[in-house]
Amino acid sequence: MSTVLDSIIAGVRADLAERKAAKPMFFVEREAVEAAAAISPMERFRAPGLAVIAEVKRRSPSKGDLADIVDPAALAGAYAEGGAAAISVLTERHRFNGTLADLDAVRARVDVPVLRKDFMVDEYQFFEARAHGADIVLLIVAALDDSELGRFLHLSKELGMTALVETHTAEEVDRALAVGAELIGVNNRNLKTLDVDLATFGLLADRIGEDAVKVAESGILSPADAARVASEGADVVLVGEALVKHGSPTEAVAEMIKG
Repeated sequence: MSTVLDSIIAGVRADLAERKAAKPMFFVEREAVEAAAAISPMERFRAPGLAVIAEVKRRSPSKGDLADIVDPAALAGAYAEGGAAAISVLTERHRFNGTLADLDAVRARVDVPVLRKDFMVDEYQFFEARAHGADIVLLIVAALDDSELGRFLHLSKELGMTALVETHTAEEVDRALAVGAELIGVNNRNLKTLDVDLATFGLLADRIGEDAVKVAESGILSPADAARVASEGADVVLVGEALVKHGSPTEAVAEMIKG
């Protein structure tokens, strides 16, 4: 039975085929090599206190349109001013209304690490991410088999990027640990059904252990939610909806950090 995740990935692959036809792998590999060196987020993520990855996010499959973000660079700048440790940029077109141009604009504006938030299923996307200045890429365990997960994690490191390995179940956490993931996200949203349960992070945090940096994702709609997952072991929170809908994104980030 096809899931929401399956549908999204089908669209991602169709778009990817068009980009590959327009710009063959050789050119993207060269651009990746010529790009400025990636910035590691890990020192900031491991520092005392809660770190925030603030997201440039126009829409979502579950909530529809969230914000009319005309100037993603300005929004990212406001996030950085509020103390964001990293900026996440959606680049998936069909369900999130994101583009690689958004990533370019944000990268040119901020000095903090930038995450390319997309459904990474092909080596081409990793070279493409680096070519556009991404420092962090997302690996969704539910979308990859063990071979792909290990290979893509290795490729990310080879390109100088940090991989945020996203999980939702105990089995997925075990798979992330098995390939040596150092930055593990727990998505409180089930990508196959889009249901959100903020308790998911707390149920899986201990399983991750202390060696990997733990990121709580989805369902964090207030400083109280951020404080809750921090008390359960989160080092980092990834927040989109609550920030893009807030009247003052700089203030919103600062409030999340304080919890």
